[in-house]
Order: sequence, then C-alpha cells, then structure tokens
Amino acid sequence: MTHSSDRMISGLVKALVSIKDEKVCEKFLNDLCTRKELEQMAQRVKAAELLLEGKTYAQVIAETDISSATLSRVSRCIQYGDGGYKTVLKDGD
Repeated sequence: MTHSSDRMISGLVKALVSIKDEKVCEKFLNDLCTRKELEQMAQRVKAAELLLEGKTYAQVIAETDISSATLSRVSRCIQYGDGGYKTVLKDGD
C-alpha cells in the first residue's frame, strides 16, 4: 500500500468513526458502496458472528450462502487478524 492510499484509508476510517446515527451511517454506506458490495460485507459480518458463536463451516454456509473461500478468509481474520471482528461483534452485543 502506498502512503497516499494509507491516508485515504485513514480518511475513510475517520468518516466512519464520526457517524453517530444509524440512519446517517446507512445513507453514507449506500452512497459509498454498491448494493452488491454492501451485501458482501453484510454476509461476512454475519458469517463472523456465526463463527464466533461456534457454528461449523457447513452451518455458516447454509445460513449465509457465503463461498467457502470467503468463509475461510473470514475465519483466518478471526483467528489471526487484528481482532476487528471480535472487538466489534462481541462488544456490540
């Protein structure tokens, strides 16, 4: 990643963190992403929730229709990533 893209990502993170209202967040995400991108991100979040609940790959795939490759990536992020899924999804209960 270039320094320029790091700054842009930082700007995106700051914009997201500044949102305090669910409706405003939804409007921002609808402007920012395509419907398909939102669906894919939502699918990953749901898959992460299910994995954190102890569901099996088969159960997660059946419930979310996520591809096994994407599910594997989500699982790796939960196990070896920066802890974002665990922090947001466990603390958000």
